[in-house]
Amino acid sequence: MGKNILNNLNSDQIKAVKATEGPNLILAGAGSGKTRVLTYKAAYLVDINQILPENILMVTFTNKAAGEMLERLKSFFQNSNISTLPLAATFHSFCARILRREGKYIGLSPNFIIYDDLDTKEAVRQAMDKLGINRKNFSPGAIASTIAQAKNELIPHLEYAQIARGYFQETAAYIYPVYQNILLENKAVDFEDLIYLTVKLFSDFHEVLNKYQNIFRYILIDEYQDTNYAQYMLSKLLAKRDRNITVVGDASQSIYNFRGADYRNILKFKEDYSDVKIFHLEKNYRSTQIILDAAHTIIAKNQSHPILKLWTEKKGGEKITVYEAANEHDEANFIIENLVNYNIAEVAILYRTNAQSRIIEEALLHAGIPYILVGGIRFYERKEIKDVICYLRLIVNPKDSISLKRAQKIGKKRFEKLMEFRDKIIVGDTQLSTLQIMDGIIETTKYVELYNKENPEDLMKIENIKELRSVAAEFSDLNQFLENVSLIEREYTPDHPAEYIDDGKVTLMTMHAAKGLEFKVVFMVGIEEGLFPHSMSLVDPLELEEERRLCYVGYTRAREKLILSYARRRLYFGQRTANTVSRFISELPEELVDSNYL
Repeated sequence: MGKNILNNLNSDQIKAVKATEGPNLILAGAGSGKTRVLTYKAAYLVDINQILPENILMVTFTNKAAGEMLERLKSFFQNSNISTLPLAATFHSFCARILRREGKYIGLSPNFIIYDDLDTKEAVRQAMDKLGINRKNFSPGAIASTIAQAKNELIPHLEYAQIARGYFQETAAYIYPVYQNILLENKAVDFEDLIYLTVKLFSDFHEVLNKYQNIFRYILIDEYQDTNYAQYMLSKLLAKRDRNITVVGDASQSIYNFRGADYRNILKFKEDYSDVKIFHLEKNYRSTQIILDAAHTIIAKNQSHPILKLWTEKKGGEKITVYEAANEHDEANFIIENLVNYNIAEVAILYRTNAQSRIIEEALLHAGIPYILVGGIRFYERKEIKDVICYLRLIVNPKDSISLKRAQKIGKKRFEKLMEFRDKIIVGDTQLSTLQIMDGIIETTKYVELYNKENPEDLMKIENIKELRSVAAEFSDLNQFLENVSLIEREYTPDHPAEYIDDGKVTLMTMHAAKGLEFKVVFMVGIEEGLFPHSMSLVDPLELEEERRLCYVGYTRAREKLILSYARRRLYFGQRTANTVSRFISELPEELVDSNYL
């Protein structure tokens, strides 16, 4: 491979790739090839610097992104004698791997179960019931989110009460230790525990940290603007000795503050490493210059983080269409009338809140236009999938009270049959594959008989179970299968795996869900003051900056055409309101906007 590895990169990308030693910060704008640079850097380390692949750790936020990195590295090395690849993993899968091996140091069983959102809420309900707290007064989901936030801030369950402010947080602090004890009894961890406990392990047991510092001498982290405090501390601990850490990020695309993501980690990186080398990737390979200029106009008003000035060789481009609708029905009809001008498979309709999709969906249905709604019930959250997975969890750990309760709700006779099956395989053949165990459970419990094949809805449920068998076939070990299910179900970024983007259908999603995607044509709807920017952000300058970042992300999803719409009056949450056009439209320079629509 040799120096040919750099042939496909521009000059700024080459500089970033060749800076392999010490701390490096790559500020990479939307569509500038940041993941490409990270992957090329890993290949460069192995091929040119002769670093062993096993000494390189690549961290990102989704299994999909990690998989794409590995596929690209495989293509680099396919004609070489390099047989192993660097480890590419999400923060959570990396930490799960560490805890399986080293969890004994902090009293964690290697067969721990990872609870997903629904399991976590059920454990919170159990904790509230034990404490006699009325669930009508406090949402278990809201309590679970508060506990998750505490763990993301590395606040232990016995210390949270000291910083809790207000009745709600004080109640959450009361529930937190009891909830944590339920996890302990069930040999379970929640999603946030994976990183929280790994940071605790590395902080308390220096010999363990030293072991992994010896293994991972070069650390490459993608989407650094999306890291929370726990992830920031994890990366800092791992890199503390050799300091060979490269992070790639763009503060302008930090839109997950509500989940604990903190763009200021990019600023902290510069403070932590005074000798940091900083690189700017500002050449955009996605959008036209008009779209980039519009996005820059909006984001340039933010003052709390660095702003990149993106440019492209695609000079000019179509001007931005702005449509003023009389009401939400007029807005929806405008979209329908304009969709005929495009291949709908290349079109996305973006909105600020999920509730806005209803009127657009109805219009699409009436017009007979097929669409895919990103953010519906996800595969692993469907009842029938949760049921089969709870059965599988009980095979691994019959003391798991969350799965136990669910299994008993499905039916006591089925539960008894499950336990008989478990006893049989425990004393018999322990080498059964995940698929064999799953098929045995389904057959023994007669679970599928709950559904009527003649009923279309029930048939879909049966087909979902069949699809779960396809996943099981990829994992011979049951523990690995269950871990994979938990990690995929809780991807850090909102849902946008490939299966959602369907040929022949227009895509509907929130702007948060659109991050990381691109479309030839993007409609952004409801661009009104109070809706976008959201009314809750108007009194807090930092929250308004987050709304600007969200707008920036929305605009930069479009490759060739950006269409913005707002309504003078809108029925929203049952209230008819009169609206003014959003600043995200009124701030746009006239020369960027199609005057026919002004």
